[in-house]
Amino acid sequence: MDAAHLVLADVDLSGCLFAGTVHLDQLRLEGACTFDTAPRAAHRRRWAPVHFTERRVLAEEHHWRASQPGAVRGWNVAVLGARRTGPLQLAPVYRALRKAFEDGKHEPGAADFYYGEMEMRRHADDIPRSERGLLTAYWALSGYGLRALRALAWLGAAMLLTIVLLMAFGLAQDTPKQTATGTVPAGVGKVTFEIDKDDPQNPTGKWFTGKRFEKALNVTLNSVVFRSSGQDLTTTGTYIEMASRLTEPVLLGLAVLAVRNRVKR
Repeated sequence: MDAAHLVLADVDLSGCLFAGTVHLDQLRLEGACTFDTAPRAAHRRRWAPVHFTERRVLAEEHHWRASQPGAVRGWNVAVLGARRTGPLQLAPVYRALRKAFEDGKHEPGAADFYYGEMEMRRHADDIPRSERGLLTAYWALSGYGLRALRALAWLGAAMLLTIVLLMAFGLAQDTPKQTATGTVPAGVGKVTFEIDKDDPQNPTGKWFTGKRFEKALNVTLNSVVFRSSGQDLTTTGTYIEMASRLTEPVLLGLAVLAVRNRVKR
């Protein structure tokens, strides 16, 4: 059908099949138009638990996921005679519905359809392996920039790992002291001193102490906001701090982006 200038108000769309609709981006949804949702309960696939965050889902995605090998419970199977659709057909459908929600100034609703669009793109067969890997990483780290708790969990894990590595390998044994050396001439003359500083020594003995934890926490917190703590670090610690200053601000930015995408109007 042609959905141009079609207005739907207070309609249950949980069982509606959208694939094949023309001008779907011009559809207007008003009132309490409801869609189906992803399964809420946690399931187990082989040895790994599977949990789907709540979002609006099209009936066609339910049918496709239910038909996949090893599908978890909760996805609705297709009714007899329903058209078979896959990620390649559903990605443009989600994209068009996302635009319809954005035109209606319903940004949180559009975010659900953006998530569905990205999911279909990630599972489609026509994308290169490199792009699939990039989308998978984006999904795992922050749920396509829409799952703030996921990004914060990764940020907390990265900070904890940085603290442990700094305490074990990164912090110097002691604060290097500056030394001044020079030669005093026999007669009256100018005395020249050379000030040098010892290289940081690798830690030995007790690595995990309260003082070392405080120093490691200081370095890690400064790395999150892309600052240098000025702490004396070993060569290994310098590389750990560099990696921390690269990854942790990115994770913090993804968490902020996810919050913004969920609350903006």
